[in-house]
Amino acid sequence: MFKMTFLNLRTESALKKNKSVRSSIPYKKAVSVGIIFTVEDKQKHEAIKEFINQLERDGKKTQVIEFLPEKKSNHEFKFDFFTIKDISFWGDLNAANALKFIDTPFDYLFCIDTESNPLILHVLARSKAHCRVGRFNDFENEYFEFMIEQNGTTEGLIKAMYNYTSHLR
Repeated sequence: MFKMTFLNLRTESALKKNKSVRSSIPYKKAVSVGIIFTVEDKQKHEAIKEFINQLERDGKKTQVIEFLPEKKSNHEFKFDFFTIKDISFWGDLNAANALKFIDTPFDYLFCIDTESNPLILHVLARSKAHCRVGRFNDFENEYFEFMIEQNGTTEGLIKAMYNYTSHLR
């Protein structure tokens, strides 16, 4: 599929060209938080909703976007989403909501995926977020400022992300 080849080239280019200032601030001072993830199942959806509730109880303003793969169910239609159809033949992302998400300078951007996804990586590469947080992977360290070593469930990843970031001072 040429579309994915072009997308990967655009992602590599975005990584090199993105001059956003990257840093982590103390969690207590953070105001805006982004969450990005790939739709998988109802269990992941519920875990992310609980994470959002926790962040909002902590006074954080959250914004969420999900990648909706083909043949997956969009539970509740609660979050903005984009699909493979939002990628042009030439690898351009055309979803207005995803482009708005990319341009938002979040204090923290959490990537809640345990498996690599080239469309999510593209958004991360272009993101203006100050501190991108994700699961540790040797091949994706340039996409994140803070990586969590975790090989368990989505719930475990979320818990570890929250525990580590909430203790940043």
